[in-house]
Amino acid sequence: MRGPISVAATIADLVPRRSGGLPPGQREVRAFPRFADKPLRPAPPIEPIALEVSVEGAERRTLTESDLGRHDVVELTRDFHCVTTWSHRGLRWRGVRFVDVVTDTFGAGVGDELPPYLVASAADGVSATFVTVDLLGHDVLLATDLDGAPLDRAHGAPLRLVSPGQYGYKNVKHLVGLDFRCRQPVSALGGKEHLRARVDREERHSTLPNWAVTIPNRLSIGPTALAAVRGLAR
Repeated sequence: MRGPISVAATIADLVPRRSGGLPPGQREVRAFPRFADKPLRPAPPIEPIALEVSVEGAERRTLTESDLGRHDVVELTRDFHCVTTWSHRGLRWRGVRFVDVVTDTFGAGVGDELPPYLVASAADGVSATFVTVDLLGHDVLLATDLDGAPLDRAHGAPLRLVSPGQYGYKNVKHLVGLDFRCRQPVSALGGKEHLRARVDREERHSTLPNWAVTIPNRLSIGPTALAAVRGLAR
């Protein structure tokens, strides 16, 4: 199980290193840290799964662990890529496919019938915006386990949205809401959030070029990860 890093564990484990086979602009780190835009924000306590799913605020359903349990469990090994340029390889996620859950909730033809945008919300007040179609691939999970153990507070318990083809800020921890929208939502992160954030296209920021954000982001990796350890203890 990958728990939160300790200060002793490492500065060395957070040093980004060049490594073959990574996407553009990424560097490998040995640790898989708790990481966030506001790293000192406390992680919420672990509660039973209660995922509220809605379409434009009109149709709402709350899905529990038992609802998710009706779907085939999937195990998926993927690398994780943070927008700040660090990558951690070989994470083993376990959960159910996002597309299976949404199809079951709203019926067949989900790709055509659902509104084009989505806001995913977390129990700690974080949210991310999406183009719905970006989440309909078979490698997008609603994950409950990481590396053979239930998710902990550091990595998103009890439920995490895992979208390996998008930067880490789209992989919402402590997931409690999926709200489908007809119009593009305003991002809670402002210009820092690219609507699609596809790793292979290096969509890091909605307005700034990559060269303007890559170096400041890389310099923030160690301080942010260590601050997040302190946030976990609050």
